Amino acid sequence: MTEYRRPTFPVEIYRDEQGRPIYYGNRWGGESPPEDSYSRLSNPQRFAPLHAVADALIDWLQDTFDVTVEQTPSAASDLLHMPDHVVRAVRVVPRDRTAAPLTFVLTPFPGVYLHAGVLHDFHFPVCGCDACDDDVLNLAEELEWTVRTVVSGGYSERFDPGRGDWIHNPPEEPEAGMRAGCSRTADRPEDRVRCARSALPAAGEWSAWPLVPKGEADAAG
Repeated sequence: MTEYRRPTFPVEIYRDEQGRPIYYGNRWGGESPPEDSYSRLSNPQRFAPLHAVADALIDWLQDTFDVTVEQTPSAASDLLHMPDHVVRAVRVVPRDRTAAPLTFVLTPFPGVYLHAGVLHDFHFPVCGCDACDDDVLNLAEELEWTVRTVVSGGYSERFDPGRGDWIHNPPEEPEAGMRAGCSRTADRPEDRVRCARSALPAAGEWSAWPLVPKGEADAAG
């Protein structure tokens, strides 16, 4: 199996209006952020390394697993909510239909939208405003962890066992970073929900991705 390696990238030092270094991820020291920080978005370029991480993940998936890869702008339509602009969209589909596909959409923010399975999008970063205080290294780890969870078979999407008007995506290890949650089916496009009811595997548990057949892997090596 090909081992994933995060690309190296410099960690830039950004400064506030007084010239003091900004330590993203711990900027507010556990205190509530200032009210105006919710509407302020400074230094968005600090998220640019997420594009390199997404590209490295796509290469790893293609080299390691038995998948088809489609790089086309139309792949961005997999998202439940489209961004205004798209830099690149790549759909990675395992040949085992019981395994969840992944679609990577790189945005000019810069950021990464990840569509997993049928009914869920994950955003890196979710917002990016100063109040959120996102650290790019933490976001990279969360993106990598989310992808690994999906390909290892730790991802699920299931309808509420009662009336079925809620859908859940609990991760295998909630504390590890994936944003677990539940949402109303009424808040999802009707055609997507209808498709999900027939496309989701039994009990909502997606399978682990199949590896590249040994002969093909040896030839590639």
